[in-house]
Amino acid sequence: MRVSTLAVAAAVASIVSPTSAFVQRRPNPSIFRQRHAAPLSMVSTEPTSSSSSSSSSAAAEEELQHHAEAVMSGTVLEDGPVMDFGSLKASSRAEVALSTAREQYLASKNAATAAGDHTVTSTLMGINEEVVEQVGHELGTYCTAQEVQDCAAWLRNGKQSNTNTADQCNEETLLEKAYVESGEVTEAFAKTFYLGTRLLPPAAQKAIWAVYVWCRRTDEIVDAPRAEGDTDMLIDLAAWEHRLHQLWDPAQGNQVVDVLDLPLLDVHLTYPDLDIQPFLDMIRGMLMDIDGLDNIGQERYQTFDELHLYCYRVAGTVGLMSMPIFKTAPGFTELQAKEPALSLGVAFQLTNILRDVGEDAEKRGRVYLPQEDLERFGVTEQQLFEKRVDDNYIRLMKFEIDRARMYYERALRGVPMLSDESRLPVQSSLDCYGKILQKIEENGYDSLNQRAYVSKWEKLAEIPFSWYRTLEIAKVVPLPFDNNKPKSTIQ
Repeated sequence: MRVSTLAVAAAVASIVSPTSAFVQRRPNPSIFRQRHAAPLSMVSTEPTSSSSSSSSSAAAEEELQHHAEAVMSGTVLEDGPVMDFGSLKASSRAEVALSTAREQYLASKNAATAAGDHTVTSTLMGINEEVVEQVGHELGTYCTAQEVQDCAAWLRNGKQSNTNTADQCNEETLLEKAYVESGEVTEAFAKTFYLGTRLLPPAAQKAIWAVYVWCRRTDEIVDAPRAEGDTDMLIDLAAWEHRLHQLWDPAQGNQVVDVLDLPLLDVHLTYPDLDIQPFLDMIRGMLMDIDGLDNIGQERYQTFDELHLYCYRVAGTVGLMSMPIFKTAPGFTELQAKEPALSLGVAFQLTNILRDVGEDAEKRGRVYLPQEDLERFGVTEQQLFEKRVDDNYIRLMKFEIDRARMYYERALRGVPMLSDESRLPVQSSLDCYGKILQKIEENGYDSLNQRAYVSKWEKLAEIPFSWYRTLEIAKVVPLPFDNNKPKSTIQ
């Protein structure tokens, strides 16, 4: 998986229901044009008698009202029901492979336990040489395994020490150091997102870092350099999922293994509404990016609908993880906020894909753009690998950018649904990431040979404008240049 995926995915965090694993269906432009039109099933083409006409009309009107209320609540989207991807797992090759790896891991673990082997490794899973290099120093070197377990016990006990005040101070210090390192990892790999988190209150800031680090470590388990055909990655991923279950489940003792597990345990215990399902779904998203293991991964996406599953798993899931931390504003429910949040996840992921077309083709042999879109605009994969920009490619990129902007515009509806302290971080992330699309346009739509880039200073300069956009007055008196921003032609 591209590192940039995790760098922005968490910005969708603010406005998604934590108890569901859904992503929206592909939007139908005609429905955007007639947003509140009755579904076809409600429209009769047969003549009716005057005696039945009024009752049929009343019934149709009532059904239409229910449909409109469902759209507003987020129960369905404007183009149909929200899609539950849980049903796809049973037939997935990746799911079968992960299940087999899980059985192998547990058998090995149980055999070691039976043999009296209780060795605790000092290696932090998912923290490899690349992570250490990016952060600038080794991680987790300031404590022993026993100190980690003592701190976990203190967390499970409601941060009350069973011994003395000095021990509690030690545990508070250890947890704080783990949070600091989580922030360092976030800053090293997700600069745009990290900038947004700095606008949050300290407690929420640290909690989001903890979630990000879990995602980062999951990504590194999959992306770590391995020999071709090496299946140890699946075993590692199965072990990682097992650790997650142990941390989450009180019946399994809310266990931790290493010091960087402590912040996530703290977040889980502090926010009991935080659900495990999006964490599990993100692991499935990582499996979609696996290369060379019995076709477990997915290197091509035939339709845009197929791409939605990937976008949900690697981007929308972070929103589900983070909703209990960011919260919604009074008068709004998590269910109402679901659609704009998922639209934001799709927008960010599409932006990643459009920015990295050339890099994904050259370095990974991957084409994320839907095959149906390539065919529609007469662009071949060979052209992508040869990095040839022509009129067909430019038309393709214009189409994809237009679609991405549609999702940004839909996502904007969710910002007022956030708690006051969460609006600016999300708005600023939305504004800064949306600028990447403008950079692609400024580069002549060449995302094969040039990588669109928004500088740190451009991001910082955008924050005051993002702040203004979160105010009520911005609805009446928008920023002058906002009226000239490119808009999606899909209405």
